[in-house]
Parts: sequence; structure tokens; C-alpha cells
Amino acid sequence: MVEKLNLKVMELLDGKQLSISGLSRELKAEGIEEHRLVLTGYLRALRDLELLEESEVPPSKIYALPEKDMEALPEKGSEPGSSIPSDSEDIYLIFRTQILKIDLDFRIPVGVYVISRLFERPCFRRELKLAGITQKHLDQYMEKPGMVCEVSDSSLKKARAEITKIEIPVDDPAYEVRENREEITRLANEVLSGMIRHRMDLEGLVAKSKQTTLVP
Repeated sequence: MVEKLNLKVMELLDGKQLSISGLSRELKAEGIEEHRLVLTGYLRALRDLELLEESEVPPSKIYALPEKDMEALPEKGSEPGSSIPSDSEDIYLIFRTQILKIDLDFRIPVGVYVISRLFERPCFRRELKLAGITQKHLDQYMEKPGMVCEVSDSSLKKARAEITKIEIPVDDPAYEVRENREEITRLANEVLSGMIRHRMDLEGLVAKSKQTTLVP
């Protein structure tokens, strides 16, 4: 259940605001029980990452999705053909849950790498936003030379035209990884493995006790 905590918090805050006590009750009703102190620290971490907004309503703290990120979640009851599928198991939500587990410094290159490999095309800024990468974080990362570079717009027309499940703005830039480091590949594999475990029922296949050393 721990792997699904971030996704569940986002779902519970979709279109409403909740206090820590309210979230705790909602999570418990979903079969997820976390100590209040653990949940408090978790929510504050999401706030620091600008994935949640925190406001004071004495004597409580209230949490909500930032208005700029509300579109990152599927709309309940949306019709087929809308810009984002109504399925709560949306690929970008699952991806967001997993990528939030890795170090902030690697989040953008790993995000670009996974999306590019998964969909066999450059990764658009819109997709990074859906995966929980803030505009501020992306701008700061792209200000200095790194592992990610922007793709020439002249080569993106075909990629934009083939994306039909989400809306990609006509001026939305796209990115690719300019160098493939071992650390990026390793973290990308962890993200992809987590996405598979989240989406598929692996009961009876996954070891109940984690292996601490690799078998040579």
C-alpha cells in the first residue's frame, strides 16, 4: 500500500481540500493506515516539492492540489476522447507515483529517459508536468548544461500529430537525454519496475522477504 500512497493522496484531493485528520480518515477507509506523524511529514514533503498547497485554517492545516496542476489528474466522469483519460490508473499518475521516489536531482533526466523509451519519441514538457515535474524545477534544470537537451521543433510535427490521448500545445517544447549514464538507466529501470508492479497483480510471484544481496 505504501507505493500507492502518493497516488491515493492525489486522488483524494482531486477537486477538494482536506485536513490531515480528514486525509487520514479517507485513507483508512481505503485500507491505508499511516501514523499521523508519518502522514504529516509526507504531506509537508509534497508541499515542499510544490505538488500540494498548504493553508492554515486554525487549528488545522489544509491541503489541496495547486490550481496549476489540477489538469494533471484525470477528470472524473470525463467522456472518451477528452484530453486525459478518466481511468484512475492513468499512465502518467502511475509514473508520477514512481518518479517521486527517486532523488530530485535525477528526476528530470530519468523522466525524459523513461517517457522517450516507453513511447519511442521525445518527451514533451506537458508530459513532465503530468508526471509531477514543476515548471520552476524544469526551468532551473535547463538553465545549465546537463544530461537533457531540447529537441529541434522542426522534428516534432509528426510526434505531436500522433499523440491523441493528451493535448500537447503547439508550442510545447520536447526533450531527450543527450548522454546515457549508467545511473540514469538504473533509476529508469527502478521506475519502470515500480510501474509494472503497480499495474499488475504479482501476488504469488514477488518474494515476501526482500533479497539484500545480489546472486552472482
